[in-house]
Amino acid sequence: MGTAFGRAFKPDVTPEHDCVPSFDPMFGFESRKERVMIATEEEMQSAKLDLADRDYCAHKLLKYRACRADVFPFVYKCHHEKHDYLTCEYEDYVLRMKEFERERRLLERQKKIGKLQAA
Repeated sequence: MGTAFGRAFKPDVTPEHDCVPSFDPMFGFESRKERVMIATEEEMQSAKLDLADRDYCAHKLLKYRACRADVFPFVYKCHHEKHDYLTCEYEDYVLRMKEFERERRLLERQKKIGKLQAA
């Protein structure tokens, strides 16, 4: 239903949309690959990326912008780089939504365990 609905009716088990996870990232996983930033802060600063664009897909955005600069005015030749960047952004969005849902479910689980221990 969304964060606003959850905040209105279940505020104690709905995390904020920009909160830091309160549970161990490895909880419930045997092995999990940690996400790593590929683009460095210096590269992003020198390319003058907006703060909103400095995410896990910044390296693909840098490649896309470099391609556009190299082949201008024939920017249609950079469709592979654009597709890679947009796919990365979509996968990042899906992963963030899964993390949000995981946090919400773990908060509900913690609340349920607390009620059982109190009873």
